[in-house]
Amino acid sequence: MTDDAGASGLVGSATGTRLVHAGSSPSRQHGYVNPPVYRGSTIIYDDLSALQASQADPLRRQLPAYGRFGTPTSRAFEEAMAELEGGQGAIATCSGLSAISTAILAFVRSGDHILVSDSVYQPTRRFCDSLSAFGIRTEFYDPAVESGIAGLLRPETRLVYLESPGSETFEVQDLPAITGACRDRGVITIADNTWATPLFCRPLGLGADVVVHSASKYLTGHADSLLGVIICRDEVYPAVRECSIRLGQCAGADDAYAGLRGLRTLGVRVRAHQNQALELAAWLAARPEIETVHYPALPQDPGHALWRRDFSGAAGLFTIVLNSRYDEASMTAMLDRLTIFGLGHGWGGYESLVVPVQPSASRRYGRTGCGPMLRFHIGLEDVDDLRADLSAGLSALAPGRR
Repeated sequence: MTDDAGASGLVGSATGTRLVHAGSSPSRQHGYVNPPVYRGSTIIYDDLSALQASQADPLRRQLPAYGRFGTPTSRAFEEAMAELEGGQGAIATCSGLSAISTAILAFVRSGDHILVSDSVYQPTRRFCDSLSAFGIRTEFYDPAVESGIAGLLRPETRLVYLESPGSETFEVQDLPAITGACRDRGVITIADNTWATPLFCRPLGLGADVVVHSASKYLTGHADSLLGVIICRDEVYPAVRECSIRLGQCAGADDAYAGLRGLRTLGVRVRAHQNQALELAAWLAARPEIETVHYPALPQDPGHALWRRDFSGAAGLFTIVLNSRYDEASMTAMLDRLTIFGLGHGWGGYESLVVPVQPSASRRYGRTGCGPMLRFHIGLEDVDDLRADLSAGLSALAPGRR
């Protein structure tokens, strides 16, 4: 197995088997199942020719050169992610946002135009807006555009950045239609796959050129690491790897190890998150206090058909919209009553979380709803305990406040 190659040589091809074994080579680790954590910067070479050979490798793919260019620990994680996403190579970074910004900066130059889904993660939006200082114009498009994206492409359009389902409101985009239109025009497509993980969706197989993850979420899975990863098609991998080197991007040894360890239980964990989220989302959707639930796995969700076509499962993250008769004070009373659901960002761990969201404050398109909105991450606690906690919270809502 090469350090950056996507081929693992596994006998089993099922995703569950790959999750357990991708990026692992006990024969290279004195028989130990897990690779060691390599912490370090300097590498000592046996002789001058070995030192010169490491410096001559422009992508630092095969030979160690310096800790910032990757260690055996980070390379094992990259190898596993390339395998799981079906890419040629992967680059581990220090956070999800660093993966996003590096992937975008690998392709854009002054004078370029980029299209970004209006439903993206807020830090992504702010980063793309900041590119105007460098002569790069960002235009946010309606996530329901589908093949209509072709009408938004300009001669100077360099890339399209999408996130499906979208952040906070969970619109599902037609990836094959969007990526197909872009490929016909030579436009790069980057897809954020943090919500689905490679277990439930593989955007490269749907036509995307680059996939990014906030591996701090489900991939590590324990709310104790900051990690990002970029996975690329063969033809774009060199540009992204070179950009990561120029920007000084690298993942910490312990975080890369946490990412690799998290992959081994990803299938079990994410399916458990999904099963509990499906049960609670359907229960909430039937409650009179709830106007709607934004979750593509529900049959009534507008994106359900696309989700069924392109995804094999759903994450534990969704948003509810309270009935319009409730105001912010009502929402506060509800949140203050909860005891199991924690108020906090950084979903994807084993714990259940909730935060208020206000997508209408920055967005032009998509669905928002009339009442207050709450984003839930359904964790791994007992589902009956979670339902009881939600029931207590909903009972604190005071109708008629408006």
